[in-house]
Amino acid sequence: MRAFGMYNYLHLDSWSQDNVYYVDQSGRVMNLSVTLDTSLQKPREVFRLPADLTACDNRLCASIYFPSSTWVTLSDGTGRLYLIKTGKRGDSASEKWEIVFNEELGSPFIVAHSVSFVKSGTHSVAVLLLRVEKDELDTKGSGFHVTLEWVTIAEMSKEGDHQYEICRKRVLQGKSVPHYAAIEPSGDGLMILSYKPFKSIQQQEEKLVENDDAKTANEKKDPLYYWQQTEDDVTITIHIPQDITKDDIKVHFSPENIRVTLKDQPPLMDGKLHSSVDHESCTWIIKENKSLEISLIKKNEGLRWPELIIGDTNGELIMDTEMSECLMHLTSEEMNPNPEKENPPCNAQELEECDAFLEDSATLCRFDGDTLQVTHVINLGSNQYLFSAVVDPREMPCFCLRHDVDALLWQPHPDQPENMWEHIATFNALGYVQASKQDKKFMACAPDYSYSALCECLRRVFIYRQPAPLSTVLYNRKEGRQVGQVAKQLVATLEANDPILGFQATNERLFVLTAKTLFLIKVNTGN
Repeated sequence: MRAFGMYNYLHLDSWSQDNVYYVDQSGRVMNLSVTLDTSLQKPREVFRLPADLTACDNRLCASIYFPSSTWVTLSDGTGRLYLIKTGKRGDSASEKWEIVFNEELGSPFIVAHSVSFVKSGTHSVAVLLLRVEKDELDTKGSGFHVTLEWVTIAEMSKEGDHQYEICRKRVLQGKSVPHYAAIEPSGDGLMILSYKPFKSIQQQEEKLVENDDAKTANEKKDPLYYWQQTEDDVTITIHIPQDITKDDIKVHFSPENIRVTLKDQPPLMDGKLHSSVDHESCTWIIKENKSLEISLIKKNEGLRWPELIIGDTNGELIMDTEMSECLMHLTSEEMNPNPEKENPPCNAQELEECDAFLEDSATLCRFDGDTLQVTHVINLGSNQYLFSAVVDPREMPCFCLRHDVDALLWQPHPDQPENMWEHIATFNALGYVQASKQDKKFMACAPDYSYSALCECLRRVFIYRQPAPLSTVLYNRKEGRQVGQVAKQLVATLEANDPILGFQATNERLFVLTAKTLFLIKVNTGN
């Protein structure tokens, strides 16, 4: 239901503002381009899927993504992927959709994301395909898993003829539908925000081959140790038997390694650490609850460790809420994000039952494109995912997280390791407001952050403008002070009883698609 039932059937071309596309039941790709509100044209057909879609029983909705201003990736919902050269879109004179690659890639999927890039003079398009598949090995869970297939299609030159072919496939699997999944613009990495972790199929298969017997023996065993980290240190917790005393414990620290033994038993931990530590400052103590706590001081402060001991699977990482701690000052809970604005701080004590989260915390991971190893991990804690938006099509899509009562928009910068996720906008109180909308279906924001919006499953659209200066004097009688800015909320009710199937926001207007009608809502007046 989350992957396909809540799918957004309306696709915004971020390379050509106010250009939207949808695929109708006949397999026609329809485009609506807005130049003047006073002379709106009817949607026009720009492409028709060649295959007979009705022949496939378990087909999904067709999906589109625009990796550049002249390329389109398209799935027909039956398992076939199309790479299409379009010419410059939005200009009917130069826009012509031509298939340069199409191939059957197995079970049906939707296109989650795609990017276009040039490396060493070769043009490539990387596409992320999302599937929900039956998992025969999963007897205790849902019986399904989510697959993200990362396909790279490159231009090949054969006997002077240029054609596009698949040059690489990578597959990751997880047990929940990702809230956000996007390939980096350079094609060098992948970011996934999900409730449950994703792992490379290749890595899983290698581990199964190597550890098949060990896995059977240890299937029901708890981790030997737990560990967590901050930017400066790592804390390891090991539960020890009641009869173990301080004299029975031997902990050996070195700049690159750690070894922990109890009495004459084989080492509980022994191996090379992920990164160097200041071994002279490392310590250990026995806690009152009969657990051994070891503190390691990182030499490279700020570096996140994806694993504690290289290749050791006996421990379990306990995530921290780093993003929450680092950005507390950006929210309404602590202080006014902008002292010049007349925004009284919100009080988190006043949150209601609707604010309870349906899931535990999600995790944001970056995967290296070559190894598919996790290079960065951030646990989002109570920072609930709300929506994603494209602010600059040359960058990765942004994602919006709830932080206390507010909603914070984050822009990934994979080429800036020291500032990989930048906070670029705050929508005051949106986190609180959206929690009360039990029937909400889609959320979006303008690329210039001037407003955010959400729609319900039927009829109603809510628009929340950013605070703006007042032209007249307004007083808050309760507090006896002059109000300099007001944030307006608008509600639009559509004259239709059909469910809303698509929702997109541009700087000036909202596009809302139902089964029979495409609505335009003017929000801002263009300069």
